[in-house]
Amino acid sequence: MGATAIVQPEFGGGMQWYEAYGQRHGSDGAEGRLVSMYTFTTSWDTWEMHPEGSEVVLCTAGELTIVQEIDGEERRTTLRPGEYIVNDPGVWHTADADAETTAVFITAGIGTQHRPR
Repeated sequence: MGATAIVQPEFGGGMQWYEAYGQRHGSDGAEGRLVSMYTFTTSWDTWEMHPEGSEVVLCTAGELTIVQEIDGEERRTTLRPGEYIVNDPGVWHTADADAETTAVFITAGIGTQHRPR
């Protein structure tokens, strides 16, 4: 099929959008990537994990702290504009923000799991 870029419906917030994305693009397989930019003002209330591939998180404005759960311990990395982190496959992660922050996410979304924080 080759690499493609497809405009998606406007993000309305919430997990429903991501679930619908998975239904629209589940056939992309392990090589599919969701590229999105998201602005938020509060910490996430869930953890997530991508079992089939890495995720890049690039801070473009503000400041956010990515919390990764690795070997049973939480590792915190604070990102400022222009800085990024990679969430390796299978690593549970969440994000903390005290003020408005914007980040670009490049996500291998197939099989993504969520759990309450």
